[in-house]
Amino acid sequence: MADACWLCERPLGHKTEWHHPVPKSRGGRITVALHPICHRTLHAQFSNGELARIGLDPERLRADPVVAKFVAWVASKPPDFHAPTARKR
Repeated sequence: MADACWLCERPLGHKTEWHHPVPKSRGGRITVALHPICHRTLHAQFSNGELARIGLDPERLRADPVVAKFVAWVASKPPDFHAPTARKR
C-alpha cells in the first residue's frame, strides 16, 4: 500500500483512489494511489490520449501549469480534504 499520493506527494488519507497512469483503454495495467481530489483533477485536465502519452511520469503532469497551481494549492490541505473540481475549458 502506498504512503503518499502519486500526484501531490501528500500523505494519503482514509479515502484512496487507484488511477491507471496509462488508461486501461490504452493498454495500461499499472495503478497508482491518489487522493480523490487529485484523481479528479487529472481527469479534468487531461484526455485519455494525453495521459497515455505522458505515461508513468508524474513530473510531466506536475509541469502542466494548471496541475502545478493545483498541487501548490492543495499542499497545505489535510489528506482527506475535498472540494469541487473545475473542468478544463
